[in-house]
Amino acid sequence: MLIRKKKTPHFFDVVVTDADSIVLTNREEGINFLVSFFKTVRPARNEEYETANNKLQLAMVALEQHKVLKQKLQRAILLLLINTNLNKALTESGVPLAEGFWQELFDRLKHKMLPAIQDPDDFLYVIDRVFYKSDDFKWVEAITQENWIRFFTIIQMPIGVRDKRLQQHVMAAMRILSFQVAQTGLEKEVAAYIPATETGQESPFVKQSFLIHDLQEKLTQDSDNATITHCCALIKDVIQQCAKNIDYIRSQQSTKGASLRQTYTLLILSTRLQRILILNDVLDRDDHFDVGRFVDLFKVLVRNENRKNSIREFVSQGIGYLAYQIAEHKGDKGGKYITSTAKEYRKMVISAMWGGFIICFIAVFKNLLGKLALAPFWQGFMYSVNYSAGFIAIEETGSTLATKQPAFTASAVAASLDTKKQSNRPDLNNLAITVAKVSRSQIASFFGNLVIVFPGTFLLAWLYHLSFNTKIADGDAAYQLLRDQHPWESLSLLYACNTGFFLFVSGIIAGYVQNKIRYGRIGERLVMHPILRLSMAENRRKKLAAYIEKHSGALVGSIALGFFLGMAGIFGKVFGIPFDIRHITISAGNSAIGVYGVGFENIAWQYLLVVFLGVLAIGFVNFLSSFAFAFYVAVKSRGIHLKDYPQFIGILWRYFIHFPSHFILPPRNKANS
Repeated sequence: MLIRKKKTPHFFDVVVTDADSIVLTNREEGINFLVSFFKTVRPARNEEYETANNKLQLAMVALEQHKVLKQKLQRAILLLLINTNLNKALTESGVPLAEGFWQELFDRLKHKMLPAIQDPDDFLYVIDRVFYKSDDFKWVEAITQENWIRFFTIIQMPIGVRDKRLQQHVMAAMRILSFQVAQTGLEKEVAAYIPATETGQESPFVKQSFLIHDLQEKLTQDSDNATITHCCALIKDVIQQCAKNIDYIRSQQSTKGASLRQTYTLLILSTRLQRILILNDVLDRDDHFDVGRFVDLFKVLVRNENRKNSIREFVSQGIGYLAYQIAEHKGDKGGKYITSTAKEYRKMVISAMWGGFIICFIAVFKNLLGKLALAPFWQGFMYSVNYSAGFIAIEETGSTLATKQPAFTASAVAASLDTKKQSNRPDLNNLAITVAKVSRSQIASFFGNLVIVFPGTFLLAWLYHLSFNTKIADGDAAYQLLRDQHPWESLSLLYACNTGFFLFVSGIIAGYVQNKIRYGRIGERLVMHPILRLSMAENRRKKLAAYIEKHSGALVGSIALGFFLGMAGIFGKVFGIPFDIRHITISAGNSAIGVYGVGFENIAWQYLLVVFLGVLAIGFVNFLSSFAFAFYVAVKSRGIHLKDYPQFIGILWRYFIHFPSHFILPPRNKANS
């Protein structure tokens, strides 16, 4: 006889049908209730995280239909809010720590091996008990903002706000945050960069502390609702002034630079100000509560508790802060690589043609240097100097190298989605137009480079042959130059990916150096340098300072790129691995030298066509890999979640269908540019 296992009744059914059996009188009973409640929302092991959306919707239907379920849930939450210490959750959890990157990393490593003991009186202990699985934050974040807002609206958050004990908890946390904001706002990383009219006693970072102290006194005196509401409105206004000062400092970072410490400080300030706004909203008695802001805090608390000892997440976050300030400079420069009008497009082509002219000499010199009998290291060094000198010449003459664009244009595109700079959702239609601009600008620079590089290098190879009665490359050596660009007779496309990565890294280096030069005020310090003042006239010092401020990042980036490209092949030979680079313009130059060495009459046109297409493929891979790396870093560092914009691909595709020519040439109508 088979014994059928009895089906466990649903938690909601138990609460509704037998409410008297569920007693909520202490904290532990409240925790158990919440554990059971959210267990009904948590996706099963074999389910996608997105299924939590449907489960929460079913829970909300049950809450609206059954008053007793809603009352029990409210009672459980209120018990925990009143009987736990909220300070750590509200003032520390999810706030970047001020003691520094390395100290926090060491603490996480320590707690990874030996977890810290949790205080049962701490509200974070409750979060850890209710959302006890390490991946709970994933389904919590997978639930849409709209559903969470509706859920907390149904249960009337904040519940029990008039309860004296809850007010005391909230006020205590608010006071701690206000002291921290006042102290941080007076640090030199902030105070030295805000407008002069808002420093010292007039600083909003200090003023908010006095106002919050007044609010505490009025709550202690049990003042009327109108008085409390007015006091909270003043606090909200001054917090918004603080936020404007932070935005002002960030807006100046592209010209004045930023340090990692300043970036951390601003993040800490912003987070604490947001917490104060939430707590102020809880206490203001105006019958309006920003549930969306509360939902953001709720998600942060769950994620932070699940990932509090994650080394990977912390390192990623720390690098992201640094990458953001670098991406700011790259995004600012990226604008000059994006064309909108026909005039700008023509300038881009001409600029790229000059860049192609310089590349012709780089390609010739590189092949001549290869003839020298040097040790591998010194040969790679000579290659690197040749590349670096050429890239510096391109930078100094204002010419354009097509493959250097993606690292900057990717940041410029990502900047339009920047969640740290705008509260409204970005204009995705305008973003599609920006992508079209980037596409045609890139095509213009590729065309300008290649239309000069191949014939120009071929001409130089002929002149060299004419002058010295010998070819730069002949016979097998010349044929090898063609084979090296062939898409399947060589690893050219794989090596093109390496080049894309090096282009990306050199862009990061350029942005980092430029940021440091500006933040360190190197130009001003050079002008005031005591030795230079004795040996150099003031106007010359100013010219030197201006040059260093404007060009240092680009020069260091060019040198870095030159050495990356020059040493890559030597690295592969030394270690006996297939590692090298392929750069579209240099590949085009090498192909021209190879064609001249072999002779058109000795090459099948089909083979020559495949080599030409291989060079174009190398350029495409150069662009795609460099853009992908740069865009990923720019997006991650700005806190952008591309999954929030699933409709963008459709918008971009429709724009391409209706205006395909805009991705190649600028439109005649300026309104569509």
